[in-house]
Amino acid sequence: MAARKVLAGARVVLPSGTVPDGRVIVDGARIAEAGPGGAEPGGTGAGGARDDAPALDLSGHWLVPGFVDTHNHGGGGASFTNGTVDDILRGVHTHRLHGTTTLVASTVTGEMDVLAQRAGLLSELAEQGDIAGIHFEGPFISPCRKGAHAEALLRDPDPAEVRKLVDAARGRARMVTLATELPGGIDSVRLLAEHGVIAAIGHTDATYEQTVEAIDAGATVATHLFNAMPAIGHRSPGPIAALLEDERVTVELINDGTHLHPAALELAFHHAGAGRVAFITDAMDAAGFGDGRYLLGPLEVEVTDGVARLVEGGSIAGSTLTLDRAFQRAVTVDRLPVEDVVRAISANPAKLLGLDDTIGSLEPGKDADLVVLDADFALKGVMRKGDWIVEPRPV
Repeated sequence: MAARKVLAGARVVLPSGTVPDGRVIVDGARIAEAGPGGAEPGGTGAGGARDDAPALDLSGHWLVPGFVDTHNHGGGGASFTNGTVDDILRGVHTHRLHGTTTLVASTVTGEMDVLAQRAGLLSELAEQGDIAGIHFEGPFISPCRKGAHAEALLRDPDPAEVRKLVDAARGRARMVTLATELPGGIDSVRLLAEHGVIAAIGHTDATYEQTVEAIDAGATVATHLFNAMPAIGHRSPGPIAALLEDERVTVELINDGTHLHPAALELAFHHAGAGRVAFITDAMDAAGFGDGRYLLGPLEVEVTDGVARLVEGGSIAGSTLTLDRAFQRAVTVDRLPVEDVVRAISANPAKLLGLDDTIGSLEPGKDADLVVLDADFALKGVMRKGDWIVEPRPV
C-alpha cells in the first residue's frame, strides 16, 4: 500500500480551475484531498484534521492529472501488435515514464485470426490493469486512405467479422476504427454501439453525408482528425466538417508538429471546443526509443529525426510522440490554456472510455494518477495509483 503523501505549493489544475498555491493529499492509491493549501509542512488534511505527513514542496511547478492515451501502438522498442507480453509491458512502462498513466493498446491491420489471438493476449493484460483496453485500427478501413496499413489485408467491415474481434477481446474492446462508407460499415457501427464499444471514423474516404449517417448510427470518435481522410472542400466538405460540427463526436489530434499544422489544431479547438478534443500519440515502437528501422504490423518503417515513415511509399507511419511532449507543445507552441490542455489530455479521454469516475482529474476519491511539470512544462514527476514512477526532486 502506498504511503500517505502531501504534495504542496504547486499550481494545481482542478476541474474548477487552477489553484495557484495548492495541495494534493494522497492516501494509499487514492486522492484524499485536492485544493488550496500551500507548501507548509504538516498542513490541514481531509476533513480539517492536522496532517502529520511531511509535505513535498512543489513550488514553481504544475500538478495535473495523469495523461490518458486512447490510441497507442507501442513504445520503448516494443509493439502492441507483434510483441510478447514482456514487450508490451515495456512499451506501457515507457509511456508511463512520460506521464501516460492510462493507456489503450492499439493494433494495426493484420490477418483476422492473428488479430483475434492478439486480442486474447491483450485482454489478459487489461484484466490485470496494465492497459485500459484494446483499440482495433484496421482491417476495416479504406484502401484509398490506408496510410501505414497493408492494403492486401484490408477488408470491408462485415458485422460478423467485427463481432469476431469484439468477442475475442472478452469485454476489453474499447474502440474500433472503421471506414464507415464501406459495405457493412453502418451496420457495424450499430453493432459496436450495442456492445458498448466506441465506433471511430477513420482511414476513410467518406463524403460529408456518409459521415453524418455514421454519426447518427452511433459513431462517436474521429480517428486522428485530418489525417487519412479527405481534406475539407468548399463544395465537398467531406468527413472533417461533419466530425467537427457534431457535438456527439470526440476528435483525436496528434500534436507532434508533423501530423498537424498549428492552424489545423486551432481550427479543431475552435469548432469542436476544448470539451471534444482528445490528444493521442498514435505512437509506434520508436516512441521513447530512437531512430532506426522498425516493423509496424507487416510493414517496414524508417524513423529519422523522430518522424516515422514507411520505407516503401513514404507515408507517415504513426508517431514517436509521448504525451508529455504533446502537452508541452500545446502550451508553449500552440498557446492553449493549460486548463484546456488538461481536458484534452486527461479528462476528455477518461470520459470517452467511461473511466471518468476514477481517473482524468484531481478529485478526492479518484486514483492518485498525476504528473508534475516544471515552469516550462517539462515533465518532472509521475505518480500512478499513489506510487511514484518518476519521483520529483524536492525544490
